[in-house]
Amino acid sequence: MLRAFSLSSGKTRLEPELVRLLVITFIIFVVMGLASPGLFLSWSNLSSMAFQFPEFGILSLAVMIGMLTGGIDLSVIGIANLSAVVAAMIMVDQVGPAADASAGTLVVILVAIVASVVAGMVCGILNGLSISVVGIPPILATLGSGLVFTGIAIVITDGKAIVGLPSAFSVVGNGAIAGIPVPLLIFAAAAAFLAYVLEGTGLGLKIYMLGTNPRASMFAGLNNRRVLIEAYMLSGVYAAAAGLVMMSRANSAKADYGSSYMLLSILIGVLGGVNPDGGSGKVLGVTIAVLALQFLASGFNILQYSNFAKDMVWGLMLLIVLLLNARSRSRV
Repeated sequence: MLRAFSLSSGKTRLEPELVRLLVITFIIFVVMGLASPGLFLSWSNLSSMAFQFPEFGILSLAVMIGMLTGGIDLSVIGIANLSAVVAAMIMVDQVGPAADASAGTLVVILVAIVASVVAGMVCGILNGLSISVVGIPPILATLGSGLVFTGIAIVITDGKAIVGLPSAFSVVGNGAIAGIPVPLLIFAAAAAFLAYVLEGTGLGLKIYMLGTNPRASMFAGLNNRRVLIEAYMLSGVYAAAAGLVMMSRANSAKADYGSSYMLLSILIGVLGGVNPDGGSGKVLGVTIAVLALQFLASGFNILQYSNFAKDMVWGLMLLIVLLLNARSRSRV
């Protein structure tokens, strides 16, 4: 199991993979800043990036959890949208867009958020059961369940966007506290909590052990089925949180929002040092990878490069990092 920090001669040392990713991210930021300093380094652009990346950043954390177990969760977009639809239906039905920020409105919003998280939790449990009990490979189980969750959202909304959310809820995706975007605060809290779960709890240790060697973890007395169910349940909760942020930013909920985020989330996870075979990966690495790709995307938009060029650079960046990491590990 890899550690984000290791102790050597009493000093704290970052892993080489994270150091390389930090250097690459810094280079990207500097290059984009020099290419268009008046725009890229402007407060409006930096603020815009802080509002943009948290939604797919939280999705990347959800994907990371599944990857750590040695599997993959391809249903996070479906869970996010279905959870958002559940919350949106409650808000629109109970209060509507004209509601003021009264105590009653806030209670309805809180109930809708709880219902959304519960929906994500249930979806995650279903994924965990299909993988651990039924024995369906994770990639197939979550691919199929993702289509089912999206289908359910389409059926209950007739394929239309749910609009008319209360204005008080817009703070989640568009508000700021002391000048700090609320989505950024949500992402920071989500990342810190997941880092605590993985590094400071028994569940985190079990997830790493399961991903490293399922057979060894079973002989060590772990209930692999239970760990898988809990891991995918946690992934579902994070997907629901991302769905709430997306819904608030768009001021609506729809079954197909964020469809392009799936591959991006996987890219971020692998780029951030999460082993696709399971057993290793850190929240810090995923967070740095999120920033790196956001800097690239924002810079390319400012420089008016095509999305094809952006995708090509993302792919090359991933291959380079994987090559460097593989060479580093082969020397150990």
